Amino acid sequence: MAPTPPTDADLNVMIRARLAVLGIDLDQLPPGTAADPLTGAPGRDSVLASLRSFLRGTVTALAAYQLPAAGAADPEAKKALSQQRVPILYPANSTEWRKA
Repeated sequence: MAPTPPTDADLNVMIRARLAVLGIDLDQLPPGTAADPLTGAPGRDSVLASLRSFLRGTVTALAAYQLPAAGAADPEAKKALSQQRVPILYPANSTEWRKA
């Protein structure tokens, strides 16, 4: 039986819990999708929608990534392939970080 994808409500609970662990309270944002005209803070619903989209797209793609592996007959090739870079969201930032 294939796993069922999480609903929006499931993802909202997970997002809020994860952010709460980091000390971020989404209830401090204005309700709805419109940004606050005074502060420019995004609406709570638009933030949740953006984070749900991120979880359904980017995280799933990164989690599904598998390093290529050589056949069992060539252990040296396996060792070399295991040193490949993993995909990251912002490779330019990582490249600059490694130069420092």
